[in-house]
Amino acid sequence: MSELNNLLSDIEVLRENLIKLIEKKEGNLQDPDIIATSQILNAAITKYNEFILKKSKSSD
Repeated sequence: MSELNNLLSDIEVLRENLIKLIEKKEGNLQDPDIIATSQILNAAITKYNEFILKKSKSSD
């Protein structure tokens, strides 16, 4: 599996975990666990975006 597929898989798992956690915390988006999980998801999305940008620049 390529690095891109790994990133997409990780993002999907993190997204699902965040949704479940939000449900568990009854929608309290200021809960520290939700904030931490959201930050981890954001970092994974940023890494994905950087990977895509790097790929597009190398193909120019």
